[in-house]
Amino acid sequence: MTASAASGQALPSALATLLAATNGRHEAEWEGRSVVLINQAWGSLILSLQGAQLLHFAPHGQAPWLWTSSVPKPAPAAIRGGIPLCWPWFADREDGQGPAHGYARTANWRLDACEEEAEGVELHLSPVEALDPQLSPRVVIQANAQRLRIELITEHRGDTPVKFTQALHSYFAVANAHACRVEGLAGATYLDKLRGAREFEQAGELAIRGELDRIYHSNRPLVLVDPRTNGERRLSITKEGSDSSVIWHPGDKPPGDIAEAELLEFLCVEAACTRLDPIWLAPGGQHLLAQQITLL
Repeated sequence: MTASAASGQALPSALATLLAATNGRHEAEWEGRSVVLINQAWGSLILSLQGAQLLHFAPHGQAPWLWTSSVPKPAPAAIRGGIPLCWPWFADREDGQGPAHGYARTANWRLDACEEEAEGVELHLSPVEALDPQLSPRVVIQANAQRLRIELITEHRGDTPVKFTQALHSYFAVANAHACRVEGLAGATYLDKLRGAREFEQAGELAIRGELDRIYHSNRPLVLVDPRTNGERRLSITKEGSDSSVIWHPGDKPPGDIAEAELLEFLCVEAACTRLDPIWLAPGGQHLLAQQITLL
């Protein structure tokens, strides 16, 4: 079977080669990490068991919806791209301790279940070892030819209330980030991390023209408009359990694990619970953070 999205620059060449050689489901090694590859009539996806991180998704016949860097840092560093899990905190921890964006994205996860049908797949994952004294996360991924849905479910198994933050740090593959816009944020307030985390109000729809690092206080559905040579691609991005939407792009200053030639090939649109809307979870409680993506 030919991979539905093994072409294009959104997928590192080594992963594209592995995907093209996959018929059905296959497990392999990539850059020192165990990955699960699925290539079916409905489409394809690649999942890293480090971080329970979806690295690639494309419905059959479509260009990839997600982007992954071709120059990732060596394991066990976090992988740049796909949908990293920021948990149990987003950005830096309040006390300054621990790694940026928490432990989940560099931890080892197990694939607990893989339910495959002709129309799509559902994957269930949990950490190999406990990541927090009281909180326990799990991940559910549903994919088919029409949509991608990812759920980060946090259960409180301890004795005292816990506050935490989190994000689904999605890297969307685009033709040119500086030609994109994000619809649905007009009138929303946001913290601009490039301007001292001061608060502003979004005037009109958000056009991407350079470096951005903003936390929007919004739970609205969004549309990522991605102009391409064969016409606009419009991805609907809806979410649950989140009142923050993070929009990030490094502009012309690539981090070390992004090739300069790939700088305009992605845009981060994230469903999050940030310092604007932290989650307080009582013992026995559960919180669902979900993001669902469909093509309009």
